[in-house]
Amino acid sequence: MNPRLGEIWVYLSASPLLGLTLTLIAYQGAVRINGHCKGHPLANPVLLAVSVLVFLLWATGTPYQTYFDGAQFVHFLLGPATVALAIPLYAQLPRLKRMAGPLLLALIAGSLTAAVSAVLVGKLLGASAATLLSLAPKSVTTPIAMGIAERIGGLPSLTAVLVILTGIVGAVGARYVYLLLRIDDHAVRGFAIGVASHGIGTARAFQVSEQAGAFAALAMGLNGLLTAVLLPMLMPALMRWLG
Repeated sequence: MNPRLGEIWVYLSASPLLGLTLTLIAYQGAVRINGHCKGHPLANPVLLAVSVLVFLLWATGTPYQTYFDGAQFVHFLLGPATVALAIPLYAQLPRLKRMAGPLLLALIAGSLTAAVSAVLVGKLLGASAATLLSLAPKSVTTPIAMGIAERIGGLPSLTAVLVILTGIVGAVGARYVYLLLRIDDHAVRGFAIGVASHGIGTARAFQVSEQAGAFAALAMGLNGLLTAVLLPMLMPALMRWLG
């Protein structure tokens, strides 16, 4: 980096609002690129924005904690944003009542599969116990996942990264999985991606249709609640079984 630019960056990085400003600029630019690409999954705004921010922090040698001191304002808004998703869900209430039974079964199966499969794959790849515990809540929205990770002995910061990666992979790849499995129902598509890919997947579902987004929001909220209740009870037994 140019010495002069380096001095300017050091000065600016002292402000906690720099992280927030960079996040908003990166995401706005990513949204425009996604629009030019006509909403293609590979041009996912979160994926593009995260890539830009990671490169910028790496190139400038800025510690993550310094960046997060400002970006935590966005993190805080995840809670209210999640609650606000109940508004489009209310419009789907009649169909939701008809599908209550199948959705409950899908929620339990999806929640358990997401956690257990991640831990098993991590174990096969030789991950440490702390990493396995951090992997377990990867399909839950970030604020809840970090709380679960802390409670079961994982690393909340690592869980946050894994949650984001899980969401990006789901948002990018879900479309192709649906095509392969010939799943056309937007409610089913939305619920599946909400369970597997939390908020990022839900945002992608809303780009497809309001119905898909509403069911994704429902799945995201219920999966967070169910995982928060079940995982602390199941993980000790699972970790003992894995040795």
